[in-house]
Amino acid sequence: MANIRDYLRKKEKRDKENKPPRVSYREKIKSHKFTIFYRISLTLILLTALGAVLFIQWQNKVYTEVMELSSVEIKITSDAQLMPFGSRLLTYSKDGISCMDTKGNAVWNQTYEMQNPMVDINQNVAAVGDYNGRQIYVMSTDSLLGSITTNRPMRNFCVSAGGVVAVVLDDKDVTLICLYDAQGKELVRFRTTMKESGYPVDVSISPSGELVCVSYLYVDGGHMKSSVAFYNFGAVGQNSTDNYVSGYDYIDTVVPLTHFLDNQSLFAVSDDRIMFFGGAQKPVSVAERLLDDEVRGVYYGDEYVGLVFSSKESGSRYRLDVYHKSGNFVHSIEFDIECRDILFHNNQIIIYNESDCRIYNSRGMQKYTGKFNKTALMLIPQNAAYNYMVVTPESVDMIELR
Repeated sequence: MANIRDYLRKKEKRDKENKPPRVSYREKIKSHKFTIFYRISLTLILLTALGAVLFIQWQNKVYTEVMELSSVEIKITSDAQLMPFGSRLLTYSKDGISCMDTKGNAVWNQTYEMQNPMVDINQNVAAVGDYNGRQIYVMSTDSLLGSITTNRPMRNFCVSAGGVVAVVLDDKDVTLICLYDAQGKELVRFRTTMKESGYPVDVSISPSGELVCVSYLYVDGGHMKSSVAFYNFGAVGQNSTDNYVSGYDYIDTVVPLTHFLDNQSLFAVSDDRIMFFGGAQKPVSVAERLLDDEVRGVYYGDEYVGLVFSSKESGSRYRLDVYHKSGNFVHSIEFDIECRDILFHNNQIIIYNESDCRIYNSRGMQKYTGKFNKTALMLIPQNAAYNYMVVTPESVDMIELR
């Protein structure tokens, strides 16, 4: 009997010694949460790493083939001028203007009679008017928005993304700059004279229509001077005389081109420099680069500006210097073809003519080089990456790089 008791006591003692420590319910839940957290974190790290690898591969991918996705027969007349209009095609002549979609269908058409039609595009809004004429038509990629009738002959104009049009009007001893909405209502009018400010060489308007930049040319003390002036027609500008908020003068140079890249970024090009300005209310000079060579062409997108020069490198005809809208120089691209146009679209820099095409990314890496199967009158990037609308004299083709 004693032996049995001793055995049971010893067994109970052994069971206590070998029994695992008791874990509380809260500790079990905490441990389970940590396990799930670590598993999710590891999964996210692996997915991020995989995404980074795929993105780098896509960034460095070089395209070698062109796949034609569709082709629609059309007829482009010899006197028609072509312009990309968003992802669509704008065609105009002395007789009218029209917008065509990727299937070759006319979205809208406006007839008129103009001797020297001028067209300006700001994002998805365009305006067309006749030099020395008095009628301007405003339209979007989807429809006609309205028309403007001026009481004096126009010399120049530009349109905002909202349909506001800034027009330079000639009036004997003074030059008027007027702002109209798309339906023709006059919003603002101010006078300029050669004695006070000079002759307006170029005018540009921000996408919002709030800021207007005017490049003036005048003579002062026997020296030719240019002035880049900014006018604010929002709340801030109401506190300034004639809405003038800032401006910069340049001696012995002409500034024939100014352009807003967005609501607070503008660049201007003269015969000896490129200037960058920034600010949504009172633009200021943020960068200025002197140019040693003659500018052969100026091209721009939403974020970048490109200047074309004759190349000094053997094997290349031209050099494209690319600047960011901040004014920082990005890189140079050497190329050897006569270009019909240079496009900046998202991450792409596209140089092409009727037969050849070169495509680079924003870092200057060549993504594609090849020839068109047909004569290309216009190349229009689409929303899908590396998809393009190619307009030929007889068709509208949709292509994809692979």
